[in-house]
Amino acid sequence: MKLYSIETGNFMLDGGALFGVVPKSLWEKRYPTAHQNLCNLSMRALLLVTETKKILIDCGMGNTMDENLLQYYFCNGDYSLLDSLHACGYKKEDITDVIFTHLHFDHCGGAITKKHDDTYELTFPNATYVISSQQWESALHPNRRERPSFLKQNIETIANSKKIHFIQENTEYIPGLELRLFYGHTHGQIIPHIRYNNTLLIYCGDLIPTAAHIPVPYVCGYDILPLTSMSETETFLQYAYEQNATLFFEHDISVECCSLQKTPKGIFMQDAFSLQDFCKMNL
Repeated sequence: MKLYSIETGNFMLDGGALFGVVPKSLWEKRYPTAHQNLCNLSMRALLLVTETKKILIDCGMGNTMDENLLQYYFCNGDYSLLDSLHACGYKKEDITDVIFTHLHFDHCGGAITKKHDDTYELTFPNATYVISSQQWESALHPNRRERPSFLKQNIETIANSKKIHFIQENTEYIPGLELRLFYGHTHGQIIPHIRYNNTLLIYCGDLIPTAAHIPVPYVCGYDILPLTSMSETETFLQYAYEQNATLFFEHDISVECCSLQKTPKGIFMQDAFSLQDFCKMNL
């Protein structure tokens, strides 16, 4: 198995929304603001390559968001999904599977391409699109809190493709890749667990968006069930620590991966490093 970090670009969110009820005087020490109380975030996908599969986990935002909404997210950075794939030696036709942690626009939008005639098509024509049935139901019938995050053009294009593979419970998708479901941020979020040369790498999605969210109380204000998020995060971190797992962050613009340590105050980040360094350390 080969692993590649795929940068798709950056966007900004309000720091208060990003860290919920935690005071700015505390969270800003862990994740600084850019301007207007905004935090700059990556949209970092992960590519797994095996002998028979090229699996992309999440896809960033893409180009499907309407201009009247796009102005609120301050997209920035020099990266794009397809350019990053090309830099790794792959093109869109090579992708066999796309796993969506969930269907919020910043995680699935890159899998859909808006064409010049304002119609939409799948970015990866040869791929199977993997999502939990619980998340699909949420996207089709969104609650008021999540409705703005599910873009109609994204969901309809995926639905019309008839290329969806649903999972309903924790599943070994292929040997070495387990998909586990979580419910605090959104119903049925998939958190991929990857066995790489006898080590465990976990793609954190929005369960733990950045390394600054590792303390259990630092719950994202976007989560639909914050108490569930706290419980899931506490259990998850204990498991990850016991497994000596490495965490891979989708949204932390500075920290790509980290190890964990146990302290009298709980489990925290130990060392930060790149995915490339992780692979080198575990040859």
